[in-house]
Amino acid sequence: MMKKGIIGKKLGMTQIFDENGIVIPVTVIEAGPCPITQKKTVETDGYDAVQLAFEDIREKLVNKPAAGHFKKAGVSAKRHLKEFRLENTAELNVGDVIAVDTFAAGDKVDITGISKGHGYSGAVKRWGHHILRMTHGTGPVHREVGSMGANSSPSRVYKNKKMAGQYGNEQVTVLNLEVVKVDTEKNLIAVKGAVPGSRGNVVFIRNSVKA
Repeated sequence: MMKKGIIGKKLGMTQIFDENGIVIPVTVIEAGPCPITQKKTVETDGYDAVQLAFEDIREKLVNKPAAGHFKKAGVSAKRHLKEFRLENTAELNVGDVIAVDTFAAGDKVDITGISKGHGYSGAVKRWGHHILRMTHGTGPVHREVGSMGANSSPSRVYKNKKMAGQYGNEQVTVLNLEVVKVDTEKNLIAVKGAVPGSRGNVVFIRNSVKA
């Protein structure tokens, strides 16, 4: 089980300097505060978990079941909900707030988000294939995928062949990113390296499971 978890919003990338003057590229994330809106236990649900909420919205933007859910928890309407199976679930209760100070500089974290969508893309852009030489005689096939390698046997294209198709817009998890700085006053966390998604996308942060 994970020890720590929080919901955040990607604000963008920048750089900061350490005490030795070395530049560190970081992604800045607005993380929390995330109130607990539901608690699940082995007795009632078969597993232990807490449901966190993030980002205030107007109550008129949620439907009646969701409004009742937030009202029961004593929490204002939120845009995002996410379950986390935390080790200390038994110590937490509905209404408690998970803040960014649950993480500290030096922690290793895994961050999950939806990658940028590139639409329907060819094999060169999607998979990094080489193109043919731009010389006379090559013909108008410089960026095509090439031979499928399938003749009378097996008379089909093998599964997982790298071809054109939807590129991006899928859930991606980046492992073992280092927390460089935490600003508890502004609910900001700076993580070394890149994080999936565009600016403003929601991300889920947890302690690294393969550190």
